[in-house]
Amino acid sequence: MREKQGRSSFSEEKEAKRLFLRFLCGALPLAFFLLAAVAARAAELAFVIDSGAAAISLVDVTTRQEIRRVPVLREPHHMALTPDHRFLLIGDTVGNQLIFFDPAAGDIARRVPMPDPYQLQFSPDGKTLVVTELARNRVDIYDGDSYHLRFRLPLASLPSHINFSPDSKTAFVSLQQSNQLVAIATASGDILWKVDIGDTPAGVLWLNGRVAVALMGGNGLAIVNPANGAIERRVTTGRGAHNLFLAPDGRTLYVTNRVDGTIAVLDAKTLVVQREIALPGGPDDLDFAPDGKLWVTRRFAHSVAILDPKSGNYEIIAVGRSPHGIWLNTHDHLPRAVAEAPARHS
Repeated sequence: MREKQGRSSFSEEKEAKRLFLRFLCGALPLAFFLLAAVAARAAELAFVIDSGAAAISLVDVTTRQEIRRVPVLREPHHMALTPDHRFLLIGDTVGNQLIFFDPAAGDIARRVPMPDPYQLQFSPDGKTLVVTELARNRVDIYDGDSYHLRFRLPLASLPSHINFSPDSKTAFVSLQQSNQLVAIATASGDILWKVDIGDTPAGVLWLNGRVAVALMGGNGLAIVNPANGAIERRVTTGRGAHNLFLAPDGRTLYVTNRVDGTIAVLDAKTLVVQREIALPGGPDDLDFAPDGKLWVTRRFAHSVAILDPKSGNYEIIAVGRSPHGIWLNTHDHLPRAVAEAPARHS
């Protein structure tokens, strides 16, 4: 009887070991997968486009260190997050290439030929991608899913920045050399209107039912009626007003003044300038970090400033030559330079 009990106990122990090993074989791959997913998710990166260095600087948001520099072809400038948030698209303007980056890891996923992609933005509904060809004086309208070219519009001259109406029906494009703003119907490619806006228009933003345009030669903003292009108001912000960004809470508007080396802080509703923050080195584009700091490219100083908008204090991170566009993967939404979109429901 004792012998039978011993054999039974041995069999049960053997079966238990077999089941445990089987559990490990199934659990370990899952555990490694989850750890890898957490590690990828934990990579908090700032993507900085070094236009003069033909590279993308990847900066660790936590340590404030450039951890990698990814070479591209010739001269990248701007970027856009795809509507499904799977890729960060970066246009290599002189290289005639659209580069798909993994926004979590910073790796290049693929490259697609595209003529002169300077500025690029998706419409709020994600169905349209508009790309300006700065050197070729054209605006291209692509399908937002297939990237099939739908319309190509010759426009003189130097089509630059883009923004959309919240319903995605109209794209507004600044024409830097001809001092104009143009409204384009995204469904047909028709030009709705074109107006003289002021000296060297650059950044464009839909704001409070109007279109705000930064004027590099006009030292401020022009506020435009989107229905007919009528200029309703002008706001002085500083010399070389280049781009404008709405804070995540929607209350504050920041305008980068490249020539003055300042950032103007405006009440987003009244457009009253509340203060100016000194930031020498040609402040250009910016993005918002989770801690409330502004990450600002300094176009003439080959660096990024991490600016506390309350105190005006900042720290500097050296990157490649002529840093232009910047985007942080610490937030899972489109950069606020894109038009305010209606809430999207899944």
